Order: sequence, then structure tokens, then C-alpha cells
Amino acid sequence: MLIEAEGVCVAIGERPVLDGELVRCEPGAMTALVGPSGSGKTTLLHCLGLLLPIDRGRILIDGKDVTKYGSAARRRFWRDHAAFVLQDYGIIDAESVAFNVTMQSSLLGKRANGDEKRLAQVLERTGLAGRQHEAASHLSGGEKQRLALARAIYKRAAVVFVDEPTASLDAANRRKVIDLFTEFAANGRTVIVSTHDSEMIEACGSRHVIGSSRPVAQPVDQQVH
Repeated sequence: MLIEAEGVCVAIGERPVLDGELVRCEPGAMTALVGPSGSGKTTLLHCLGLLLPIDRGRILIDGKDVTKYGSAARRRFWRDHAAFVLQDYGIIDAESVAFNVTMQSSLLGKRANGDEKRLAQVLERTGLAGRQHEAASHLSGGEKQRLALARAIYKRAAVVFVDEPTASLDAANRRKVIDLFTEFAANGRTVIVSTHDSEMIEACGSRHVIGSSRPVAQPVDQQVH
């Protein structure tokens, strides 16, 4: 799924945050949104994910102008195509690992529903095998980050929007999370990452510096496959 911003401008109160941003995020690749703290990385990510309205410019999805999507159309996009891995992980601590992945429960709400075989495969892939019945509150920060990605993989999301995924992780968990996002993109998905982590940026096939006019592609020998 191709996600683009064309001349996007956003002001919060009287303060301009984004001014004419132009970025192209292609399927099968990771795009890093980079810049110093307060530059608008997260704001741009939220605009691309249709979480935040823009003041001027356009947001395109597969070439279609979705800038003026109403609430119902945005919800369909989020439900059918998108996943979000935000700084608070979006995890429901009181629920099980399985429910946090499938987001489905039985009629009485006593157990998670969904495709059990696919759930097991996804948990294995993200290093959470055998923990489906465990409360999400028992997981560490790195495990919660991987649980959020497990939800995106289970959902088969076409595009995942990621905000500072490695900010609070140690070196070992940082590498695991980066490898999982790299693999997700290699399977043809679009991954858009707001980050200041040099290791995460290096893993991305392109980067967009907030305030610049176009994404910067990395040389092929620097890309992570």
C-alpha cells in the first residue's frame, strides 16, 4: 500500500509544526521519518495514518486522495488495512496476550477467539510462543512492543505506523524489534517509522528528514534484508 503526503501543512494553535511535507512510503520497504525532538515526526506519522487532520496539502493512499475522509471511511481504513505500534504500545494490560493479538473474545468474554493456528505461528515468530493465556501486564516493555507487532502480523495489515519503537528498549530487544519490522516490510508491507534511533534508521530503505522536500534513499549495500 503506497502512502504519500503532498505539501502537508499542520499548525497546532499558532505554531506551525509541518510546512509543505512531501514524502512517499512504498510497499515492501521501511521509511524512517527523522528529525530532532519537536520537529514533527510523530505529527507527520499521525497525518499519514489518518489520525490527525491536516491544514493544507493532501494525503494519498494508492494514489487516491483521502484527505477529506470522514470518520466512517477512516475507521474502515484502520480496520481493514492499518496497524499502529505507538509509544504506549496500545496493549490492554488486563487482557490476555491472545486477546491483544486477535482483539476477539468469546460471547461471554471468557477467552480469546480467532484463528488459533495463526495465533500460535505469530507468537512463535515474535518470540512469545506459549504465552497466549498470560496477562499482558506480565510482559516487559520489549515484549509488549513485540506483542503490538504480533497484532499487526496477525491482522495481515497492509501498512503499519510505528512511533519510536526502540526508545525504551535495551540493545538485545532493540535488535529483535528492528529485525521483526524489517521482515514485515520484506513480506510486501509498508512500514512507516518515526524514530531518532540510528540503528532503526539504518535498517530503513529510505528516510525522510522533516523539513526536507523528499525522502533520501539509502545505497543498496546499506539496506537490511
